[in-house]
Amino acid sequence: MTASILSAAGTIVSVAVGVVAAGLVVFAIVYHAVRKKQGKSGCDCGCSGCAGCTACGSAKKKEEKNK
Repeated sequence: MTASILSAAGTIVSVAVGVVAAGLVVFAIVYHAVRKKQGKSGCDCGCSGCAGCTACGSAKKKEEKNK
């Protein structure tokens, strides 16, 4: 009896962890899509010294400041 209860509890915990993990993945995908639709880049830190500076939105911000 105790073994079956512990087995069921383990299954419930495993399913809960799986649901949370899947929810996080779905949230990340939806969040990325919403930010992309709003015209925001993935890097929003304004890091002018990083190697990927030309690929992120900080280049646009620099152009707007120079105008």
